[in-house]
Amino acid sequence: MDDTASDYHHGEQNVADQAATYRLFGALTKWGALHLAVLIIMLTLWFCTGAGFLGGLMAGLVVLAAGIVFLRSKRPEGH
Repeated sequence: MDDTASDYHHGEQNVADQAATYRLFGALTKWGALHLAVLIIMLTLWFCTGAGFLGGLMAGLVVLAAGIVFLRSKRPEGH
């Protein structure tokens, strides 16, 4: 029988690797959602309303700028 199942030892995972992966997933989700929202707003205004390309582009840029301001990482107080 294969002994690969016994290679795992409970409690020996590097916690720093797990924390880094968690932070990376959170950051990718946050920024990916912002870019998806900008794309949806831009394309909706461009093709489904009379705003046209420039109207959609301007609204997308406003949402992108607001998202960057509100979603950027906060610096610790001590630095």
